[in-house]
Amino acid sequence: MLFTALPTFANPKANPASTAEAEKMTKKIRKELVTLPFFSVFDNLAFKVEEGTVTLYGQVTRPTLRKDAERVIERITGVEEVVNQIEVLPLSNFDDRIRFATYRAIYRQPGLDRLSLMANPPIRIIVKNGNVTLEGVVNNQGDATRAFLAANRVSNVFSVKNNLRVENN
Repeated sequence: MLFTALPTFANPKANPASTAEAEKMTKKIRKELVTLPFFSVFDNLAFKVEEGTVTLYGQVTRPTLRKDAERVIERITGVEEVVNQIEVLPLSNFDDRIRFATYRAIYRQPGLDRLSLMANPPIRIIVKNGNVTLEGVVNNQGDATRAFLAANRVSNVFSVKNNLRVENN
């Protein structure tokens, strides 16, 4: 999916019951984040769970989304503390034009157009000061390469960083 979960239940000495609880909490956190109102393809959220502390990472285009993410995670059973390190991207008409042009360039590509039909498209487009970062998970390396090349062809983009991960790799 789109979220990085680095839970501490990977410890081989961990109690199986606590491992199951940690997995359940991780799934709940992931679900709450992807169903946030106004969460879009131009936002990227990630989290890490360590002993009841959830650290939120990523970039969002709306300041309210940053607070909403923290608020919904605080309500989850088992979460003792939330550390919010989500960055709010600066307001910029220039960046907005690049966001929409990059979206069109990527999701109009043959083979990638099917991804735009998903409720939550897997390729996240993060634009900050004219620099584009692609985040998310794709099915294969070909999809990652096509998305990267399409983003590189968008005019007025200063640089493109490809952080796309291939599923099961």
